[in-house]
Amino acid sequence: MAEIILHVNGSERKVRALPETPLLWVLRDILQLTGTKFGCGAGLCGACTVHVEGAATRSCSTPVSQVAGKNITTIEGLSANGEHPLQVAWIAEEVPQCGYCQSGQIMAAAALLAKTAHPTDEQINSAMSANLCRCGTYERIRRAIQRVAQGGGAR
Repeated sequence: MAEIILHVNGSERKVRALPETPLLWVLRDILQLTGTKFGCGAGLCGACTVHVEGAATRSCSTPVSQVAGKNITTIEGLSANGEHPLQVAWIAEEVPQCGYCQSGQIMAAAALLAKTAHPTDEQINSAMSANLCRCGTYERIRRAIQRVAQGGGAR
């Protein structure tokens, strides 16, 4: 076990974990930030997406040692009260069905909008293509992202 210092959602957190432990399990099991979900465990589905230094990152396949000292943002850190424009747009567009992939979807969308304030449909499709939704809410996801890009939130 090693003591690793993480900067999660604006706070410095010291954790004791094996360096190769996936960030996902440190977030969920040690820090009790359970909004980030386990999906495939291989970095393929996107349910575990968080931001590391602002970039969308698969936490299930990222060893905690690789993010020591870096800024990490989880879905809990996106907004203290759940009113981030994407969260508001997600509700307005009725995106979630089962909801399991949604925190990863929102985190991927937030990374896109941080880099490209007004993305085209093609840019949205490209940025979101690695995040899978078993319920098939892709059209609603795209509309929610467009809503935020156009300066909207709630209906």
